[in-house]
Amino acid sequence: MKILKSFKRNESGATAIEYGLIAALIAVAAIAAFSAVGDSLDSTFTQVSDCLNDAGSGTNCNATTGGSGG
Repeated sequence: MKILKSFKRNESGATAIEYGLIAALIAVAAIAAFSAVGDSLDSTFTQVSDCLNDAGSGTNCNATTGGSGG
């Protein structure tokens, strides 16, 4: 009987599961944030790449990317 009572009072497994769920939630939030930042960076680097490719033709990239010009 003592073993069953001590097993019932032992909550260390529940605490470990709670910490695991918190860590999983943080990981999901971090993945979502990194994905959004990655999409933004991809767009920025694509614009920069296009401007560098067009640099020889004299195209003004500042007009298309929101730069200050000159």
